[in-house]
Amino acid sequence: MKNIILTAAVASIALVSCGTVQSLVQNTFPYTANVLISTGVPANKEVSSTATASNVQTWFGGNNNAKIKDVRISDAKVSVVTPSGGNLSAFKSIKVYISSSGTGERLVASRTNISTDASSLTLDLENSGFLDEVVKSTGVTVRTVYELKNQTSSDMNLRIALNFSSIPAN
Repeated sequence: MKNIILTAAVASIALVSCGTVQSLVQNTFPYTANVLISTGVPANKEVSSTATASNVQTWFGGNNNAKIKDVRISDAKVSVVTPSGGNLSAFKSIKVYISSSGTGERLVASRTNISTDASSLTLDLENSGFLDEVVKSTGVTVRTVYELKNQTSSDMNLRIALNFSSIPAN
């Protein structure tokens, strides 16, 4: 009986410590891209803007040699950079896709029915699968598809900030 209790206690401690170690070594890394919204962009029409993003090569020495796996989107935010004091009230919807050389485009975040006058907004995440192949490749691009409720009175510069999480590969 003592052996069963002792074995159960050791197994419990081992499982808890493995989970703790895994969370300690889990990586989080950001991607950012800038999007220019020109004054002439029409309202009630989806418009697309593509930008090159900083990518995993910056963080892990990439070219698909990054020792990470199980990459998922963990946070996505859009913020007004300029004009100073600008807000997102002109937007109806925003969708963010990522792709890279040799990979298909993947929707990672979006928000529809935007009704805020804040200068930043957290987007809803699309976590339907792992993004290892995309983020570990070269030439990562972020495509932002947006629709305005009404035209902006001046050019607007947005920053799309995406955070990804991963675990170390064996």
